Amino acid sequence: MTTRRGGLVAGVDSSTQSTKVVVIDPETGRRVAEARAPHEVAGTGGARESDPEGWWTALASALRATGVASEIGAISVAAQQHGLVTLDGEGRPVRPAVLWNDTRSAPDADDLVAAWGPEAWADRVGSVLVPSFTITRWAWLRRTEPEAARATRAIRLPHDFLTERLTGRAATDRGDASGTGWWSTRTGGYLEDALALPTVDVDPGMLPEVLGPQEPAGTIRAAVAEDLGLPSGTIVGPGTGDNMGAALGLAVGPGEPVMSLGTSGTAYLVSERRAVDPSGVVAGFADATGRFLPLACTLNCTLAVDRVADWLGSDREAVAPSGGVVVLPWFDGERTPNLPGASATIVGLRHASEPGAILMATYEGALAGLLDALDRIGELVGGIPPDAPLTLIGGGAEGRIWQETARRLSGRPVRVPAERELVAVGAAVQAAAVLTGGSGPAIARRWAATSTADVRLDPVPPDHALLERLRRVRDLAAELTDGGDRT
Repeated sequence: MTTRRGGLVAGVDSSTQSTKVVVIDPETGRRVAEARAPHEVAGTGGARESDPEGWWTALASALRATGVASEIGAISVAAQQHGLVTLDGEGRPVRPAVLWNDTRSAPDADDLVAAWGPEAWADRVGSVLVPSFTITRWAWLRRTEPEAARATRAIRLPHDFLTERLTGRAATDRGDASGTGWWSTRTGGYLEDALALPTVDVDPGMLPEVLGPQEPAGTIRAAVAEDLGLPSGTIVGPGTGDNMGAALGLAVGPGEPVMSLGTSGTAYLVSERRAVDPSGVVAGFADATGRFLPLACTLNCTLAVDRVADWLGSDREAVAPSGGVVVLPWFDGERTPNLPGASATIVGLRHASEPGAILMATYEGALAGLLDALDRIGELVGGIPPDAPLTLIGGGAEGRIWQETARRLSGRPVRVPAERELVAVGAAVQAAAVLTGGSGPAIARRWAATSTADVRLDPVPPDHALLERLRRVRDLAAELTDGGDRT
């Protein structure tokens, strides 16, 4: 086995369903190899759990499958945010990890928010707690599985768990830590009085050290290097959360808005200013570069369009001008605006309305919610430059109608990156930064500059009349929603 550290970098994306590894030449940004391996999610109803050992097995399998592990000089892991990994004194999982989309801690989140009030949580942590935050899962575990909680000697996030397996060091980064609920974007440290809350009661020594954006977690352990085929001395970056990894991989600058169009939608941007939103619409995360990543989420995006297309028996791009039809596609309730008990609304139908008009209006309604979320983020961080391009990512970003509708409603230039594995690429950027001592954002921009396949659309004047009609219908629908369903 070679002991010479190689010159390539590897980025790992450990997501909910699978692990992806990309290997990149840090000098050119050229993709050298990539591989993936699946892992399992279990649970019914509100439960969503995975065995952390499955993440490790998938990482090892994907890394070996690249065929170039022996040439890797640095590796970094980005992973799904918020998950609760509980370890015993030997570093073994006490129970399956509770994932970001597990909703069983909803009453615990409500109790914790009530303990301080939403304004205090937003100011001190950066976000108002919702059930996805790690602190709420730990409170749930102590309430429902006290024996498992008593057996726990260490608490980790998914990326922390994998980084520690690689290095033997308990380490995390500020980006992922900002989604726990017990780390503060204001102070840059753990909140001891949050850890001391009666339903939480966590010894700070159970938590990982929070590293700087380019501070290595260490080097690969000798036994792990031998098993994975990595050179001894391979550097391991601090890692981060998946949203932070994607933002780094995108090479977006401060103030450049991003929309992720998936089953649900997210809107975020990199900001020099910390966001504090007592309403809870915007989560005031930190990013992977030392800055901040305010992020808002809507529940109904591409799946809503697919559902309407199925009802109409049409292709998802068989649209016609909406012509006064307005759709609020709140099939699963909504988070922006925060109306968990809401349902979908269609208004403006006439005898002459075409099925394609209803489908077009569904696209418009879904994107209007994300644009409202961006407006809220802009209010919190001092505005978004009017000429800043809107970057679209996620499965929906490849669709022509999504692209054109985003351009028409936003009035901004639209960019759709050709790169699809943005989380893994962001982790690779971080690995390159710790290997070379360079700036992560500068490396990301240099790599992105080599891409000639990005879709770029020039701006058109925004459809203000349509946006105003959507807002009037939205406000009316919110009024008609049972007040007991709104928080």
